[in-house]
Amino acid sequence: MKCSFCMNDAVIFLKYNGSHLCDKHFIKFFQKRVNLEFRHELKITQPVRIGVALSGGKDSSVALYETNRVFGKRKDVSIVALTIDEGIKSYRPETIKAASSLTKRLGIEHRIISIEENFGTTMDTVSEGGRLAPCSYCGVFRRKLINKAGVDEEIDYMVTGLNLDDTAQSVMMNIVRGDIARIGRMGPHTDTKDGLVPRLQPLLKIAEKEVMLYAILQGIEFSHSVCPYADRAIRNEFRESIDKWEERSPGTKYSIINSFDKIRALMPMENEVKLGKCRTCGAPTTGDICQSCSFEQELGTWTKS
Repeated sequence: MKCSFCMNDAVIFLKYNGSHLCDKHFIKFFQKRVNLEFRHELKITQPVRIGVALSGGKDSSVALYETNRVFGKRKDVSIVALTIDEGIKSYRPETIKAASSLTKRLGIEHRIISIEENFGTTMDTVSEGGRLAPCSYCGVFRRKLINKAGVDEEIDYMVTGLNLDDTAQSVMMNIVRGDIARIGRMGPHTDTKDGLVPRLQPLLKIAEKEVMLYAILQGIEFSHSVCPYADRAIRNEFRESIDKWEERSPGTKYSIINSFDKIRALMPMENEVKLGKCRTCGAPTTGDICQSCSFEQELGTWTKS
C-alpha cells in the first residue's frame, strides 16, 4: 500500500483517521503531535530543569528522545534522566543497559535509584511474600522515588512515557473502581503542589504501537525485556478489553481520553483533595500515612528515605 501523501510505500495504516503513512510522513505526524502536546502542557518563561522517568523500555526511551529533540538545544532547559532499579534480576539489568546507552548517546545526565537502597527490599523478594501482586507495591515505590528524586534534584517538571493506551486503561480502571477523585489527580499536570513535581505526558495522544514503530524507525535504543511479574496485574484485563473495543470501533481510545479531559474540567476546584504530609516520611499524602510507608510496614521493611 502506498502512502496517502506520496508514492512511497506505507509503513503503517491508521484506522482512526484512514491514513496510510510512509516512514517520512509517519515521523512528521508523530513529532507534530509531540510538539503540540508539549506546547499544551508546558509554558517556559524562565530556566527549567526537566526530569525524564526512564525505564529503558520503548515508551520512556521515546519520551526521553523527544524531550531532547524539542528542548535539548535550549539554553534555558536542562534535562536529566531518572531510572528506578526495582531489583528484578531477570529484567532490570537489560533495561538499565539500554537506558544508559541512550543517555550516553544523547549526552544526557543519568541517575539510577535503587528500591533496595531506599526501602530495604526488592521486587523479587516482595513477589515471594507480598499480600498483593508485585505491581501494586512496585508502582507505589517507584512513584515515591521518582517524585523524591525530582524534589532532591530540583526538577521543575517530570516527563513520563505514558502513552494513549496507558492513559485510557488508567481512566477505565478508576471509573470501574468508582475513584473519580483519582482521575482528577492523573497527569498531565499544569499546576505545582507543595512536595509534588508536575508530570508531563508528551505521548498522551499517541498509541503504543505507534511509539514502537517510531522507536524502530529512529533507531532509538530500548529494551524488549518484559517484567516477569507483569502478567499478574489486573491492568492486563483492561488492556485486552480496550484493545477489542478499538478494533471494533477505531478511535475508542481517543474517545476515552476526551471523556477524561471533560470529566476533569467539570470537577469543581473546591472538591479537590487536600494534601498533607505523611507522619512517617513527610511525603505528600491524602491520609495520615502515605501508601508507600503503609506498604513498608506491611512488608516489614526498613526505609532510609
